[in-house]
Amino acid sequence: MSKLYARRRLSILAALTAVVASVGLFNGPTASAALPTPVSAATARTYLASLTVATENRTGYDRDLFPTWDTIEGTCNTREYILKRDGTNVTTDSACTATSGSWYSPYDGATWSAASDVDIDHLVPLAEAWDSGASKWTTAQREALANDVTRPQLLAVTDNVNQSKGDQDPATWMPSRTAYRCTYVRAWVQVKHYYNLSVDSAEKSALTNYLSSC
Repeated sequence: MSKLYARRRLSILAALTAVVASVGLFNGPTASAALPTPVSAATARTYLASLTVATENRTGYDRDLFPTWDTIEGTCNTREYILKRDGTNVTTDSACTATSGSWYSPYDGATWSAASDVDIDHLVPLAEAWDSGASKWTTAQREALANDVTRPQLLAVTDNVNQSKGDQDPATWMPSRTAYRCTYVRAWVQVKHYYNLSVDSAEKSALTNYLSSC
């Protein structure tokens, strides 16, 4: 076999491998982005001090005003992208549906082996965002928050824990796993600061108390 032929053959094989991988036929563990790390406690305290304190107003809220599950990467929508990012040894099919893997929920410390047991939590709930200023946003701005994979706004967690949280803020709900609470409030303040959302007085008091021990 000539060197030229060998090089061509290797080039063709590499191209075929890339094509097959791109449509998910290898179905091996997927590469994923890193989970965003929240700002430090000191930065979170500075951010919190700058947030506007205001009474919340839910008039006119509808979850459909926050378009969710955009296509983020390839065939993967936001939920599928976060499942890949936050899971371990996650495999997907050509439609980016998770077919196996494991997911550790930092809220309660549970580990799940079925994606159906996992919800993608909006750390700052969409209804809370609406109450805090998003009611005045454009649909595109609300969509950006609902699908934000850059800041610590989306997280794979146990489904019934996410459902019990609902639209509550840290004044009335915190993760049962106390070791995660500092991370949670740092992330909460970071998201609110980035999107210029307000806090109510009870929420600010709770955030201040939790951050003081971080």
